[in-house]
Amino acid sequence: MTDINTSTDNRGTPAREEAINLIVEALGRMRFGAINLTVHEGKLVQVDITERKRFQS
Repeated sequence: MTDINTSTDNRGTPAREEAINLIVEALGRMRFGAINLTVHEGKLVQVDITERKRFQS
């Protein structure tokens, strides 16, 4: 689990960096879609990325 609170003792942990990198990477490649973050007791426990592809007729 990644603590999403902004206290300085949690900044830069490998799990936090991995979660941030995953989200930033998805935002960079996605044109249409959604990123859903699931938080339990103040900790990020899941990231769901739904990407949609649009086709012109």
